Amino acid sequence: MAKPRQTIVSLEDTPYYHCCSRVVRKAFLCGIDNSTGENFEHRREWVDSRILELATIFAIDICAYAVMSNHLHVVLKVDADKAKQWSDKEVLIQWHKGFKGTLLTHKYLKEEDLNQFELQTVNECITEYRKRLIDISWFMRSLSEPIARMANKEDKCTGRFWEGRFKSQALLDEAAVLACMAYVDLNPIRAKMAATPETSDYTSIQRRINSAMKGEQPAELLPFVGNERLNMPNGLMFSVKDYIVLVEDTGRIIRDDKRGAISSSSQDILNRLNIPAENWLKITTEFGALFKGAVGALPALTEYCEHLERKRRQGAANCQRWLCA
Repeated sequence: MAKPRQTIVSLEDTPYYHCCSRVVRKAFLCGIDNSTGENFEHRREWVDSRILELATIFAIDICAYAVMSNHLHVVLKVDADKAKQWSDKEVLIQWHKGFKGTLLTHKYLKEEDLNQFELQTVNECITEYRKRLIDISWFMRSLSEPIARMANKEDKCTGRFWEGRFKSQALLDEAAVLACMAYVDLNPIRAKMAATPETSDYTSIQRRINSAMKGEQPAELLPFVGNERLNMPNGLMFSVKDYIVLVEDTGRIIRDDKRGAISSSSQDILNRLNIPAENWLKITTEFGALFKGAVGALPALTEYCEHLERKRRQGAANCQRWLCA
């Protein structure tokens, strides 16, 4: 049975979440529909653009994403501190980037006179919008609904385009985050939609590689900021170069028609994560099948379940088996 979001999301334990949405009809989200022969490849651009647009609206960073033929994956980081630091006006400005708001919120931004009751109403809206801007349910809703409307209009039909609910799971430590990111980035490789990460269209890894070739990191994605240190900026541990090499090493091994080996830099990352190379290959190939609930080391999983008042630790056996040396 599907669980309410409030029983899954615990920002006290982790800001990182893996979300997946699938289409409900036989028609593909993107690519060629085998039942009709129609090509919907252009819809991948719709989804890609919308994901990156939402990252400029919500206080939610994009760690990784992949747009597949009939589903999509995103790894998100909720930046609750960022939303708290926004002023009331900044909250409304962010909200109005993607949503209409109300007549009163627009009057407030224009600094027009408001009576006490109107000002109270605006303050209530600001409080609600601030909550929504760190809500992954609102993020996924804002992603899926416009795509569904566009696809239904194109298909000249009505009804659901996506499954009723997106799937989400908490990623409780850096090993879980990095493994899930690699799993998402390697989706096209496993599906044989692309031969290499750099040719994987509409994925975060392709965007990271293209930027790295210019000595940059993509502004739309949460950056890699190196090893932990004082005054740590918001970002992912490790260097972007090491992560790209790790994904490329893993991708070469996953492909049946290529030989590959874990390089020394990739092995250093796995050693730090305390994950044996054979476990890493298993995880990045079958992450979705191995882990149905929250993912992380047992102490982190135990705390997560306690905070959400769960009586059992779903997936504890696989977390212990695959994420611990």
